[in-house]
Amino acid sequence: MKKAMIIVNPSSGKEEALNYIEQIVKILEGKQYKVRTMLTEKELDATKYCSDACEAEYELIVSLGGDGTLHETINGMVDQNHRPKLGIIPLGTVNDFARALNISLSPKEAIDTLKSDHSKKVDIGSFDDRYFVNIVAIGAIAEATSEVSPEQKTKFGPLAYLMEGAKTLAGTNAYPLHIKYDDKEWSGNSFLFLATLTNSTGGFEKLSPEAKVNDGVLHGYIIKDVPTIRLISIVTSVLRGNLKEDKDVEHFTAKKLYVSSSQKLHTNVDGEEGNPLPVSMEVKPQHIEVIVD
Repeated sequence: MKKAMIIVNPSSGKEEALNYIEQIVKILEGKQYKVRTMLTEKELDATKYCSDACEAEYELIVSLGGDGTLHETINGMVDQNHRPKLGIIPLGTVNDFARALNISLSPKEAIDTLKSDHSKKVDIGSFDDRYFVNIVAIGAIAEATSEVSPEQKTKFGPLAYLMEGAKTLAGTNAYPLHIKYDDKEWSGNSFLFLATLTNSTGGFEKLSPEAKVNDGVLHGYIIKDVPTIRLISIVTSVLRGNLKEDKDVEHFTAKKLYVSSSQKLHTNVDGEEGNPLPVSMEVKPQHIEVIVD
């Protein structure tokens, strides 16, 4: 019999995650899966559970939680000899990866997706010794968004990130960055650098509209050293979906990236605090397979 594991963050979805387990189990058993449910209790539990399921050659893993749970789950799957298909039931505030895959943000509708026999292979990004599915951000604004509290996310949703970023703009200086991408280089002062894999970032689905989940490249955006008033215009470009057309933004695509700075700068990886610079990034094309409608 086929094996499926449900990895559940009990605190997700306003602590309603447990209410959906029975419905998921019913669908999976109807598709002839033997189902095991694992509840996370602490950081990296989802990574361990997923890694164990890969070693035991499960055919399916279902992530029931927010972006953090999904991020941990995928980190347990990447580079495994056996990688199960992945089902995503988004219960978080932003759910960028689900948005990019057109998976419904309604838990009940997303659960119905598990009935589908369709799947899509998607890219994963490596970031030093970890992995990401949406974005890496570098700069003071990136550090500010790491400080967004769970309460702010619940109350304001994607706007929480924009609010924290906006608060930081007034007192922010540009930082020296050196970026190597494929066989090219860029050096200069930058307010913010973004490397995206999908079109949805922080809940804003137009930040990188040209990015596809399986195009095999990172989309880089260098926001240059400009007067603060120009930054407001750049934010407008983000909301309109034409960031790469802004004259003070340099856009490129690459399979590999290396970013360094003469100053101590931290990173934000899929909404969580990442390693300080220097860092390396690389695309793993179509590395995992996700169930879609």
